[in-house]
Amino acid sequence: MLFPCDEILIVDHDSQDATLDIARAYGARILPAKPGISYSDSARGDWIFALDPRESITESLAASLFEWKAESIPENVSAFSMYRRDETIEGWISNPIAHTRLVRANWNRWAGHFPETDVSAVALEGHLLHFVFP
Repeated sequence: MLFPCDEILIVDHDSQDATLDIARAYGARILPAKPGISYSDSARGDWIFALDPRESITESLAASLFEWKAESIPENVSAFSMYRRDETIEGWISNPIAHTRLVRANWNRWAGHFPETDVSAVALEGHLLHFVFP
């Protein structure tokens, strides 16, 4: 459920399942993964919301993102974070660390595929859901 997003950009690492077909059905733009490439330059919007392929968002996080889009964000605010719930064999557990995942498109501090943690990032209400089991 990524309805609050204006664009869905998928970086494909040679997926062999139905990922690309599903992504295209939702209007995603697909780019092949290439080492050393910064895909943030490929985003068309002013903000980037980075997700892992095994993640989804709760309805409350989607609502927070809709509210966030309707607000005027001050120029000195460059990042937002969210908390994550992780699927385990015992059930879901809350991860107490806020993950910086929503950043301005000109963000230049990346740790692999995700923005580096910014302790000044404001945490949005709701959760990322990190799935482990298919």
